[in-house]
Amino acid sequence: MRPQTSIKAAQFTESVIREMSRVCSEHGGVNLAQGFPDFAAPLEMKRAAIRAIEADINQYAVTWGAPRLREAIAKRSSDYNRLDVDAQRNVTVCCGATEAMISAMLAVLNPGDEVIIFEPFYENYGPDCVLSGAVPRYVSLRAPDWSFDKQELEAAFGPRTRAIIVNTPHNPTGKVFDRGELQQIAELCRQHDCLAITDEIYEYILYDDSEHISIGSLEGMADRTITISGLSKTWSATGWRIGWCIASEEITGAIRKVHDFLTVGAAAPLQEAAADALAFDSGYFDQLRVDYTRRRDLLLSALTDCGFNAFTPRGAYYIMTDIRPLTEADDKSFAMDLVRDGGVATVPGSSFYANPADGSAIIRFCFSKEFATLERAARILRRRLS
Repeated sequence: MRPQTSIKAAQFTESVIREMSRVCSEHGGVNLAQGFPDFAAPLEMKRAAIRAIEADINQYAVTWGAPRLREAIAKRSSDYNRLDVDAQRNVTVCCGATEAMISAMLAVLNPGDEVIIFEPFYENYGPDCVLSGAVPRYVSLRAPDWSFDKQELEAAFGPRTRAIIVNTPHNPTGKVFDRGELQQIAELCRQHDCLAITDEIYEYILYDDSEHISIGSLEGMADRTITISGLSKTWSATGWRIGWCIASEEITGAIRKVHDFLTVGAAAPLQEAAADALAFDSGYFDQLRVDYTRRRDLLLSALTDCGFNAFTPRGAYYIMTDIRPLTEADDKSFAMDLVRDGGVATVPGSSFYANPADGSAIIRFCFSKEFATLERAARILRRRLS
């Protein structure tokens, strides 16, 4: 009997992150694994969604996004990201940044093209390469500041390089790529005539003196960058599945075709509410930064007290930790022991590396949680590990 599943599907596993959420639920633990808030989305955004539903905005929106939302994305991306964006020619609304990424990759990659990925990486990028027929080439980010070696990056570019994925602020490390690093990447993209596909979903969640810079705003990069973001993280609405990508008119045309046949379109009433959310004033984003800084510092303090070697993030809402001061066990065994019997769920570091052994001494904590949730997790960790 011939195999009933595809070669592509056999090349990757289910999400380890979402697996840990299921394990956490089974053990009645505190979920610091999966990156979703356990607190409410903004009230005004929810009210806007209710108004849209009551107004019977229940049918398909324009496939590539409701005009009002695309205009809101264009305005905010112009103001905040310093991108030159036309809502009609450059914006595609997708079912979350996850769909935006695979739509973009399917739109610009051919089988055998190479894609450079920094590792540790968000776990979707590898399967996205498989699904689009591309070959990943990995470049290391090294603790404690998660910097890359310029020579290693240069060596990764070659005649088959089609794109590089840049995730800033970075999941899982919390790294924020600075202007100098982005200029180095941009120079190599121009030199090798390749694209930058940027995942900027955490663009407003920054700490200390960190600054978010979109590589598409740098000289010579507007037509060779696909900028991806969405509602999920900044507006605490991961389940709404509203994301978008910004690209040149030619690339946007290809992305829209792929997106159309993948999902048709994102939820129409939620798109209207997203347009309202994008128009929030600066006070919302300032308070977001203050609140997340407090969450970060609370969890960092607890992890340090417990003996973890914790790497302070400069953006996003994750903390990578070296577990070697605490155990000689591998990351998976340690993570499973930690969540067992009402413990704390984390993500094994091996899931963020092409070679799992490279992450065998690392686990990731998520702190996009209520303060009470983080305090409960801190008590459990101190009790079990101190």
